[in-house]
This record gives sequence, C-alpha cells and structure tokens, in this order.
Amino acid sequence: MWKHLVNLFFPKSCAGCHSFLLSDEKVICTQCRHEIPLTNHHKIQENEVIQKFYGRIPLEYGSALFYFHKKGIVQEMIHKLKYKGHEEISQTIGDWYVEELKELHQMAAIDFIIPVPLHKKRLRERGYNQVEGFGKALAENLKIRYEPDVLQRKLYTKTQTKKNLLGRIDVIDNVFEVSYSENHIDKHFLLIDDVITTGSTLESCSRALLKIPNAKISIVCMAMSHS
Repeated sequence: MWKHLVNLFFPKSCAGCHSFLLSDEKVICTQCRHEIPLTNHHKIQENEVIQKFYGRIPLEYGSALFYFHKKGIVQEMIHKLKYKGHEEISQTIGDWYVEELKELHQMAAIDFIIPVPLHKKRLRERGYNQVEGFGKALAENLKIRYEPDVLQRKLYTKTQTKKNLLGRIDVIDNVFEVSYSENHIDKHFLLIDDVITTGSTLESCSRALLKIPNAKISIVCMAMSHS
C-alpha cells in the first residue's frame, strides 16, 4: 500500500527519456525499449566486438547489447547509472541481455564472470561498481559464478572519456593485477564492462587474466560506442 502511495506522489521516471513509468514498466519505458539501438551481436558470428579485439587478445567470444551514441538514450542511461546513483539500471540491462545470451552455446563454456574493477577510491566515491548488477543478473540466470575479486585495479586514474586511443593505452597499461587460485587454472572467464570505446581497458584486463595458466577470455558489455 505504501509503495503505491509513494509511486502516486513521487512517480518513477524512465532512465532513458525521463517520462513517468507506467505501473507495468520497470526502469526503462516501453517506447525507449523500442527505440534503443540494439547491436544484435549475438546473432553475428564475426561481430564488431570480436573484430575490435582481433590481433590484440585471443578472444573466444564477444558482444554488446546496445550501441552507444552521444546524446542518445543509452548515453543517458549509462550516465545515470555511473554518476546519478541509479544502480538499478545495471541489473535491468543484465536481465534484458541474458534473454539473448542464454540461447548461445558459448555461454555454456563460461566458468566465471569477472567485472572490470574500480579502484578502491573510486568505489568509495561512487558507492558501487556500475557493472555489478549487470554481472550478477547474468550469473544468476546463466548459473555461472560471479567473481569480483580476481581482478584488482592498482592505480587510481582519472576518467578516460576524453582521451584518444594512444592516451588511454598509455594511462591504463599495467593498471590491473590478477589474484587467482588453483580453481581458476584452465578456466574460461567472461569479462564484463559498461561501454566499449577503444577497448584498451578490456584489453588490459584480459592481459592480466591471461596470466592465469590456460585461461580463456570472452567479453560481454552493456554497450559499444558507435559513430
């Protein structure tokens, strides 16, 4: 009852367009769900994510759910997720994408889901890792273990959004380290993040994970930058 009263006087708004959500809508309104640009990477064998990392890391599988455009719906959603405290967006995107991913045979080979980590200082500032809800939604529905402590970020770096490719690689090289046990040897890791831009952060994380003997890497992200 109280929940209905709160929603009556303080209605929730869509994470993409700010319109009020209807009673049967959650986080993202129906119109935005239809307008968000989907990559359909899960239907394409040699998709853009796999091509982006070709020759950089030995990727088993890669995909993203949305295309990320400046001033678009996805940018608004990710901005709210990362900087406005709307942590619930993360799980909503995970619940959305898992419906596509669970049909892929590649997911059956995954042993652990690994989030790109935040530095402890950044984690204190934000209060949460923005990909945690996404990762836990995938883990729960795919029946895969979520492992947030295998990768650690050693250095606190400023935002990468305004740096070019060379600048980003220079900044993030050797930023990540891996901590593993015998249980992680010979395993397949699904690395997750919010948005793929140059791919340098994910490349650096993958190189750290590949220090684990016989490790295999796949990558799944919420979105991919698209011109």
